[in-house]
Amino acid sequence: MTTPEEICYMPAHKLAKLIKTKKLSPVEVIQKFLDRIEKINPKVNAYCTVAADYALEEAREAEKKILSCVPIGQLHGVPVAIKDVTLTKGIRTTFGSRLYKDYVPNLDSLVVQRLKDAGAIILGKTNTPEFAAGGSTYNDLFGATRTPWNTDYNSGGSSGGSAAAIAAGLCPIAEGNDLGGSLRIPASFCGIVGLRPSPGRVPLYPNDLYWDDMSVEGPMARTVSDVALMLDAISGMDKRTPMAMLSREESFYDSTTGKLDCNFKIAWAGSLDLTPVDNEVLGITMGAIDVFKMLGSSVAEDYPDFSGLQETAAVLRGVRFAALYHDQLNNPEFIEQVNPNIIGNIRQGLSLSGEDVAKAEKHRSELWRKMLDFFADYDLLILPTVPVKPFPAETAYPTEINGKAMESYIDWIMLTYAFSVTGLPAISIPCGWTEDGFPVGLQIAGRPGGERDVLVAAAAFEQARPWQEKKPQL
Repeated sequence: MTTPEEICYMPAHKLAKLIKTKKLSPVEVIQKFLDRIEKINPKVNAYCTVAADYALEEAREAEKKILSCVPIGQLHGVPVAIKDVTLTKGIRTTFGSRLYKDYVPNLDSLVVQRLKDAGAIILGKTNTPEFAAGGSTYNDLFGATRTPWNTDYNSGGSSGGSAAAIAAGLCPIAEGNDLGGSLRIPASFCGIVGLRPSPGRVPLYPNDLYWDDMSVEGPMARTVSDVALMLDAISGMDKRTPMAMLSREESFYDSTTGKLDCNFKIAWAGSLDLTPVDNEVLGITMGAIDVFKMLGSSVAEDYPDFSGLQETAAVLRGVRFAALYHDQLNNPEFIEQVNPNIIGNIRQGLSLSGEDVAKAEKHRSELWRKMLDFFADYDLLILPTVPVKPFPAETAYPTEINGKAMESYIDWIMLTYAFSVTGLPAISIPCGWTEDGFPVGLQIAGRPGGERDVLVAAAAFEQARPWQEKKPQL
């Protein structure tokens, strides 16, 4: 007999198989997760809205389809959590802001619709910093989300609620988004897998900035194959968005199962010369070098020149925030209630000159050319996901690393921002543990559009150094 904990920590692909073969009931699965959410969520604050009635009704409908032997999707009956900045029809979506504390959308985002089409069942919405702005998950509406490995510490952000829910056994897969690292940072802090896809791999609709290629949506899970399975469900062309890529030619999930070849040419980069890296974190992630060599890959220490990235990232971030929210600066309620960091980003964006923006765009193109030249010699680049381990729950960001002060709340996330600016796919996977029990993430970045190689390398590493047996004590 399968225990409730076994169900709640079961990989999504296995849940889907057992549901399809009628060995598990969708209603039973959803009820087990709802029971665990009721017990565990108060400790980690992963969910800010639990859609219990909706989920159970959808589970009953899913069960009817199974019993009727009608065609079903690859995630039929599998629970999923949705980040609270992503629109969900009929389910509260607050964007982590007091301004939207009672907002209920009348449509789904495309990524949500695709998950539903695949048969997934939404359990609820996961916590996020206000408007998903920040590398730690905290807002004035719901408070801080905590890593399940030590609930005195933050889950990372901005998809911290989704990451904490997966790590705590409150869902097997979850959706998040990533501007400067928001899928990868919380994956590192919570000991799960988070993939930032190439821009356009997962189309964004509706969207206030249809030509934006900085913010992407992507999958999170406890295993690489589950991330790949979810990516299969949410990726592909949509004519309503100009950033959409053509449909994939093969299954990402199939690429991550079975015996994997890992004969890649890999470059190791400790810090990209962008930020200090905590000595313990650096030592743990360097251990991946020997693992990849054992798997048949070559590894050399090398990385592109990312000098000037901080300045370019700050300009691009400011322009984006100004484009999204500039008209709100005349709204007293917005100024009074919204996080001052967001107001600062908007004002910084509006203060930029045409020359500032022109220089940033030109530098971004130079970085792109450098990455193309670099990946002519290598298949993958590996490095720490985050330069620090988790910090206290209500802390906005680390103020110093190895004695060097962080001047702003995004300086410490340049290791992830580097691949956001250059538009490359990048994944965070667990690669070890600190002496005081925190997970540490390894980041693997690939060529433009190179999700397959990134996922294959991550899955091979996962097979060589499995981590799923370890669970937080909650």
